[in-house]
Amino acid sequence: MDGIIAAIPGATAQGLVWGVMALGVYVTYKLLDIADLTVDSSLCTGGATSAVLILMGMHPLLSLVFAVFAGMLAGLVTGFLHTRLRIPAILAGILTQLGLYSINLRIMGKSSVALLRQPVVISLGNIPMALLIGVLVAAAVVAVMYWFFGTELGCAIRATGNNRKMVRAQGVNTDTMKIIGLVLSNGLVGLAGGLLAQYQGSANINMGRGAIVIGLASVIIGEVIFGARFNFAYQLGSIVAGSVIYQIVIAFVLQLGLSTEDLKLFSAVTVALALSVPALQKKFLKSKFTPVPAGKE
Repeated sequence: MDGIIAAIPGATAQGLVWGVMALGVYVTYKLLDIADLTVDSSLCTGGATSAVLILMGMHPLLSLVFAVFAGMLAGLVTGFLHTRLRIPAILAGILTQLGLYSINLRIMGKSSVALLRQPVVISLGNIPMALLIGVLVAAAVVAVMYWFFGTELGCAIRATGNNRKMVRAQGVNTDTMKIIGLVLSNGLVGLAGGLLAQYQGSANINMGRGAIVIGLASVIIGEVIFGARFNFAYQLGSIVAGSVIYQIVIAFVLQLGLSTEDLKLFSAVTVALALSVPALQKKFLKSKFTPVPAGKE
């Protein structure tokens, strides 16, 4: 039990970092209704960019700006493939993800880059500071997203995901809205990648593998536990909270003895269960309140 309690602060700090990535997944999955698999590689792109720039002498905070730009470029490529070349969104994401694997290797020059004794913004070596930085960054991202999606452009992006035909009737170019949404989403993922590389002290080619599953888990867990109620800021905050809860659960099961080899399976099962909750609730309520036909009582 002592080990589990001791692991909570670190899991919370890591959950805040992954929460930024989950907010990026939320933009495409919930707002645009697009399954974007670019995430699995754009996270590594952001991490690799930040790590390499730090090793070149750049300030770690400034390197995060370039990590965001790198992620945005990845989203732009996916958006171009989807909207201009008419490749289905899921395939466009897979193609970009595949291409980024080679690009990430080019950026790092090898499969992994270590940040030993390099200045970083956030580090697992200083959990209290990591918690503070994580809270500040997550709060800042939520605040900026709340403001942006309240603007005319942000509302147009949200409306594109809800009803494309209606938006087109209003004279809005839905393809442009999709591109902007994908760029913003992967920009957030790139930021999370940069933060994660600094937090764990390294960037490696596989650091983004399964990221989309973690992002979906955070979004669904946040919605199931906290509900899509109140205002938009509350919904965004619930996603970050869902990410923290997910990481704490992972830390808990690892402390109980779950092998790291089974972690991906556990993540997949968790997401499947979380995704099925709304459908099961709806089915349960429907069966509960459906009147029994006369003569069959």
